[in-house]
Amino acid sequence: MAAQDYEQVTYNSPAGAQMGQSATEKIGFYGSTPVVQRASSVQAASVVSAASFISVSTNLCLFAAEVAATLTGLGLWKGGA
Repeated sequence: MAAQDYEQVTYNSPAGAQMGQSATEKIGFYGSTPVVQRASSVQAASVVSAASFISVSTNLCLFAAEVAATLTGLGLWKGGA
């Protein structure tokens, strides 16, 4: 694909680029339905803060599931469907 075959979504501002001004602004990729930013207690919790291996393992599984759900919701990961 040649550079002229695609469109830039920014204008090369020295301050950078931003998508979405707030957590409630909807964003979607690859034709997916735009969604607001996900809110989950898993995101706020430390993945490795628990003392026991079982708790850490459970937290890691919950964290991985939340990452997968977030990427799928945005259309950045195909997901199960």
